Amino acid sequence: MENIRPRLKFGSKVEDVKLRKRKSLLYAKEDECLLISGELRTRVAVFCVVFRLINCFLVQTSFVPDEYWQSLEVSHHMVFNYGYLTWEWKTGLRGFSYPLFFAFIYKILHFINYDSVYLLIWLPRIIQALLAAFADVKFFFLIRTLENRDVAKWTFFCHMCSWFSWYCCTRTLTNSMETTITCLALFYFPLPGSKTHSSKKYLTLVALAVIVRPTALIVWLPLLMHHFWQEDNKLRLITHDYIPIGALVVVSSTVVDCIFYEKWTMVQFNFLKFNIFHGVAGFYGSHPWHWYFTQGFAVVIGPHLPLFLHGCSLAFKRYKILLAAVVWTVVVYSLLPHKEFRFIYPVLPFCMIFCGISMANLKAWRRAAVFGLLLTNLFPALYTGLIHQRGTLDVMSRLQTLCDVSNISTRTQPDVLFLMPCHSTPYYSHIHCPLKMRFLECPPDLGEEGYVDEAKRFYDDPFHWLRISFPYKSSLPTHLVLFDVLEKEISAFMRVNNFKKKAEIFHTHFPEGRVGRSIFIYERH
Repeated sequence: MENIRPRLKFGSKVEDVKLRKRKSLLYAKEDECLLISGELRTRVAVFCVVFRLINCFLVQTSFVPDEYWQSLEVSHHMVFNYGYLTWEWKTGLRGFSYPLFFAFIYKILHFINYDSVYLLIWLPRIIQALLAAFADVKFFFLIRTLENRDVAKWTFFCHMCSWFSWYCCTRTLTNSMETTITCLALFYFPLPGSKTHSSKKYLTLVALAVIVRPTALIVWLPLLMHHFWQEDNKLRLITHDYIPIGALVVVSSTVVDCIFYEKWTMVQFNFLKFNIFHGVAGFYGSHPWHWYFTQGFAVVIGPHLPLFLHGCSLAFKRYKILLAAVVWTVVVYSLLPHKEFRFIYPVLPFCMIFCGISMANLKAWRRAAVFGLLLTNLFPALYTGLIHQRGTLDVMSRLQTLCDVSNISTRTQPDVLFLMPCHSTPYYSHIHCPLKMRFLECPPDLGEEGYVDEAKRFYDDPFHWLRISFPYKSSLPTHLVLFDVLEKEISAFMRVNNFKKKAEIFHTHFPEGRVGRSIFIYERH
């Protein structure tokens, strides 16, 4: 701090005294600013940590199967050597780097003999919440360096009250980690007016995001091109940053994948081959090209949409690269057949910058906007976090009681069959015992002639499938788990084989197709 303070020359004794007073006042103001800055950092950090931990524990619902099947289930299998790996892990489509992060946590719990099912479920989510809080802090101070305090305050407010961020950021989804890393990388990216620019740091984080989820490159491609275009020494940027960092991270992740696959595997190439060239992603559903423009983006940004549009009109020139990244990402994902809300989640922090600029300029309408944002985000955040689609998690808590040693040691060990759309529930990461379980499998068609997955064969004629699959009573499972919409179709089978309803668990107020309002557990007597 000494080297940035001005050197004052002294003349007469009177001037000397005056200058010393000015000097002491200058030092006092600088120290006060540093103290305020330190206090502000502490307050923001504490608030973000507390907020995201509350966020974590108030999200008790399921979103998509990938939050378990591409992370916790793989981690559980890596550490405890039992479980189920989906077809992606048998064909080398997924990387082990992200599950390895949670496997490390599981290994520590196992080593200290604290691997309870409760900690296996919640500790990874708590870690994810803390990482999200760290990204929140970085995001706030990024805006502080780019804009005035008012804009920074309102941008942070918009960011923290987003219902979709609340719903997603503490989940063990690759999209959640991708968004967290993207937010951190943006802190070091050379945005106009940025004072925290570091090419090596942001490129390392971008490379990590791509390792977690290869499609992160879609979001960052326009930003990388912008940086390259603005850079004076382009050759140095390529030879000292782009190539070394990219190569190091890709080689490291490839080594990890080769170790766990026990053969040469290039996950990024396989991901591109299966999802783009073979169109496997379309197997899990497709939407019209305009879906993100007419539905997807509006749902993800939620009540912030008017503020975003207003902010774009105010700050289009200053942050045109961020707006270009948002539009580019939505357009590219619109060209792919399989679409989900979570795919465009990583651009949400970019949008919040425009929302904050809008809020700072509303003036007379600001109070109404604050009240409106809080109210319209609070309901969907709490409803989707506490109520909607919670049954598939609650049912695993019920089934976990079957892990009692006295039950497993008996001659008739529990045997659970899930008659639900495949991957509807988490699996061994939420049971944590070698309980015999089975579900309807649905790997995609990888070229087999006349292929029909097991789930489709079952739903085409449930009674016939059950009769063929279990011709003898001795082969029947002890427990059936199903949605209420299936109950009528197989009621005769359950009645003949003496299955009795043991539990009814609420799942959603919006049943659709094969997914019902409630989940039933039947037990054979």
